[in-house]
Amino acid sequence: MRRNRPISVTAHRSWRVAVVICLLGFPAENTAVATVPDFLRVMPDPGLAVAQSVAVFGTDKRVSLPPNLRPLREMLGVLFNVRQRTVCTAFCVAPNIIGTAAHCLFKTDGAKVPQLSDFWFARNYDSVRDYARVAGYETGDGAQNVIAGSFSLSTSPPINATSDWAFVRLSKPVCAKGTFQIEALSVEKIIQESNDGHVYQVSYHKDFKQWQPAFSKPCLIDRSFTDVPWTTIAADFGNPENLLLHTCDTGGASSGSPLLLETQTGPKVIGINVGTYVQSKTELHARGQAERAKADAIANTGVAAKAFAEKLEWFRAAHILMGIAPMRELQQRLQDLGYYSGSIDGTYGPQLKAAIVSYQTAVRLTTTGLASEDVLARLRAIGAIQALPIRQR
Repeated sequence: MRRNRPISVTAHRSWRVAVVICLLGFPAENTAVATVPDFLRVMPDPGLAVAQSVAVFGTDKRVSLPPNLRPLREMLGVLFNVRQRTVCTAFCVAPNIIGTAAHCLFKTDGAKVPQLSDFWFARNYDSVRDYARVAGYETGDGAQNVIAGSFSLSTSPPINATSDWAFVRLSKPVCAKGTFQIEALSVEKIIQESNDGHVYQVSYHKDFKQWQPAFSKPCLIDRSFTDVPWTTIAADFGNPENLLLHTCDTGGASSGSPLLLETQTGPKVIGINVGTYVQSKTELHARGQAERAKADAIANTGVAAKAFAEKLEWFRAAHILMGIAPMRELQQRLQDLGYYSGSIDGTYGPQLKAAIVSYQTAVRLTTTGLASEDVLARLRAIGAIQALPIRQR
């Protein structure tokens, strides 16, 4: 089995772990942007601050897409925020639906959550730049058109990297030229496929060839890396069963990129790249002084498709509630049944999503948390039954 470069682990008193996200940030502007900016036209200044510019294990294996994979450019693009000036990779899964990392939309714990109306998706950015926004952006209904593993991501233990996935319904079908298929494999099967050289990554990177998609292969996926055993790693993550630790070479803006399996019928998405798992040791010297060493990148992190494949299928088929009136009705009916305690304001957020999940769990439905017409119809049926007069004997 091929291994990444060894990492020296010396005697220490404590370890500090985190996931470093690969979202590229641009300096904020004071002026509001009314139209689609072309701030990605030129290579960003190398001095711009990013969480971690490149996570390469051994020799940098990133190259331009080989001829047989160039059609993938039609199914890939950049997701960027106009005001926050951040960039991630996203990929097409339906004519009007893209997948990415949840932190690209909602950031991480403690950070101000961006407005969904400020996001744009540019398909095949280096060639076509086919733009679309989040569906419902013009009426404030953008939140109902996003399904995510979590609205709040932690980069310190317990790290919820396996909830760092999201799918977005777009305002128009810019992905009509091709979409990726999802393959929900077990982590054990994915590890086996990576050992056979069948796993690779395609992504945009801020430091790679003027925003052309990069191809990274081979990617090793494993449980344990170098001197860090799986038992130690698993303790740092919440729900680690769908965690993918991989050595695909990544860079700034590669969050949200697909981890792909090479098959006879074409590439299939087996996971989403979300960040880099790092450990830094703090050594205590004789005089009691603590000194933190440089952080070691253990592996990149991803979430296996098994964590989101079923939710995506429900999202594809769901008829999402649009407008304040039906959303208020949904909130009121959930409140009447004791599932929701928030404001009846017609907005969708973490509290309403949690209420929908609680209701779906109670009645043994798939827990999507979506504010859909189906959920409201079921709640109306419950209300109609409760309103029936008691039959007199």
